[in-house]
Amino acid sequence: MTTIRLTAAQALVRWLSVQQAEDGSRFIEGVWAIFGHGNVAGIGEALHAHKDVLPTYRGQNEQTMAHAAIAYAKAKGRRNAMAVTSSIGPGATNMVTAAALAHVNRLPVLFIPGDVFANRAPDPVLQQIEDFDDATVSANDCFRPVVRYFDRISRPEHILTALPRALRVMTDPANCGPVCLAFCQDTQAEAYDYPVEFFQPRVWHIRRPEPDQRELEAAVASIKAAQAPLIVAGGGVLYSGAEQSLLDFAKAHNIPLVETQAGKGAVDWEEPLHFGSPGVTGTGCGNELAAKADLVIGVGTRFQDFTTGSWTVFSNPDRKLLSINIHGFDAHKRAAQPLVSDAKVALQKISAALGSKRFAEPDFGARTKWFQTTDGLFAAPKGNDLPTDAQVIGAVDRNAGKQSLIMCAAGTMPGALHVLWRAAQGGYHMEYGFSCMGYEIAGAMGIKMALPQRDVICMIGDGSYMMANSELATAVMMGIPFTVVLTDNRGYGCINRLQAATGGAPFNNLLRDSYHVNEANLDFVAHALAMGANAVKAGSIDALEAEMQKAKSASIPTVIVIDTDPMPGTGAGGTWWDVAVPEVSDRKEVNEARKGYEAGTKAQWLLN
Repeated sequence: MTTIRLTAAQALVRWLSVQQAEDGSRFIEGVWAIFGHGNVAGIGEALHAHKDVLPTYRGQNEQTMAHAAIAYAKAKGRRNAMAVTSSIGPGATNMVTAAALAHVNRLPVLFIPGDVFANRAPDPVLQQIEDFDDATVSANDCFRPVVRYFDRISRPEHILTALPRALRVMTDPANCGPVCLAFCQDTQAEAYDYPVEFFQPRVWHIRRPEPDQRELEAAVASIKAAQAPLIVAGGGVLYSGAEQSLLDFAKAHNIPLVETQAGKGAVDWEEPLHFGSPGVTGTGCGNELAAKADLVIGVGTRFQDFTTGSWTVFSNPDRKLLSINIHGFDAHKRAAQPLVSDAKVALQKISAALGSKRFAEPDFGARTKWFQTTDGLFAAPKGNDLPTDAQVIGAVDRNAGKQSLIMCAAGTMPGALHVLWRAAQGGYHMEYGFSCMGYEIAGAMGIKMALPQRDVICMIGDGSYMMANSELATAVMMGIPFTVVLTDNRGYGCINRLQAATGGAPFNNLLRDSYHVNEANLDFVAHALAMGANAVKAGSIDALEAEMQKAKSASIPTVIVIDTDPMPGTGAGGTWWDVAVPEVSDRKEVNEARKGYEAGTKAQWLLN
């Protein structure tokens, strides 16, 4: 056996550089790195030696550079991914939030935090967590519940098994998610004679599991027996590449469809059978269909509480749930009739078995009425009134094209965009599994890196911008252009409305209702300019639209700030959401809200 002597870190980087996706590109297309004493000497040296074949990018914060990597993988449909490395200690724990985000959203990212010394000679090292009862614990054990696969590399030969296991998870369509390889810092620098064959290029194929014949036949029988089926399209449609198959299936059998946050953009909004979204952030016409459906056909969705209105929106007493999902965990939720399969394969096989079966026309008039309603919500405010979020979305929508991609993550905008945004196919990117404030700017950068041909538009509130904005400077330095529309409602407007809706007093959400000695005076334009971005304050909806057009030709990020009214909600659509209201309170508003809450819980679909 021919061998080559390398440090463990050199072997890791060399191996990653030759792992290929099905199209011949690298599966790991780059590495985000912030160096510290736990990774600069080992992994840092190895990355420098391979910088021409495996690019290394420097972020400003470990969490947000991981967000960029996650957004990249999502934009690539999980067919490519990135690695992220940090030092031991706070650099590593900063990434735990990002790992949880990737886990919830089923997205591949390779975390390589530095770890303690395997030989324990200098213990306790700087930043080391010391467990009084367990000498094997390190800060990186925080990753265990939020990754799909965890390993600690404490011997150089460990990577011979750990690396293939890591990519097996990241390319598994059912178990796809983040991986953590905690890399002991002395092990990184330790040499070993590795088999040369270990570094031969390898192509990682993404499987398309076929459905069980019995489950397939049962699914077909249930659809044939239905009178008013409804398709709920989730993110699995996109990851399967099943967009056209979904549309063909819906049109062949005349079945209307709605899209979840993760599935939005699978079908162009102009398709007549597309009735928008379901649930808490559902369109009026979509929720009407959901209430009438006697068979809910989930395709690649995990049926999150927003999608289901906390399991109240599918209110037909005769309704049944058919769940087409690549993972049995999701396919069996809520006692659903499962069809465990790749979405594309399943849709094609079901359609062939249904033959010429077609269902009655849905109420296209309700769909038309819905868009007439949203046209009104999109209209600019009169006089000097501050615009609502819906009016800002309308302005952005009017200036978007088929190549535009809208993205967001948390606060008011995700719900408003889900219910109102008119997404072209592939034109929507939402992190709403974890609803992580601070994902937006880093995510926009990652999307633009993955899809440079797209006009990427980042919608963000002032609260999220304050949470994490530093990767704006990274995007400027790397020359990655995208447009940021920053709506300034002077606080956490979304949660303020939820607080009011549950009977709470205005408290600690809007800046005016929070404890301050000095009045807030935040100048977001000056801040963005200081980081090198283009930035401007739009004083009106007309000004916002003009600035949107200018931003399209920019070579660096553009931040457009506009003041908005924090009080109005979406204005249309939606349904009940289970947010527990106190059972007893001194506030009469809370007691009244509790009555509404108890009424809502009685309508819940409790079958598990």
